[in-house]
Amino acid sequence: MGRLERSFVIVNSLGLHARPAAMVVQASNRFRCEIQFEKDGLQINAKSIMGVLTLAAARGASVLVICEGDDAEQAMAAIGKVFESGFGER
Repeated sequence: MGRLERSFVIVNSLGLHARPAAMVVQASNRFRCEIQFEKDGLQINAKSIMGVLTLAAARGASVLVICEGDDAEQAMAAIGKVFESGFGER
């Protein structure tokens, strides 16, 4: 059972609003492992749309992604692609 941590910077102009939040929640829910996002000391379940929206991550914010479980590597890769794509808004 692995644990991975990686930081991502929000690059799209509107930040982690409803549509990007839905994208990361959908990506997260494809995996069995536990996935947490952390920003400014607040840690949330990445499989919860309300949790992700609670982060209020604006452009330039750094979000720590923590994946823990059997498929943590695959989950981190999938979530990383979503963040690095700028949620399709760049």
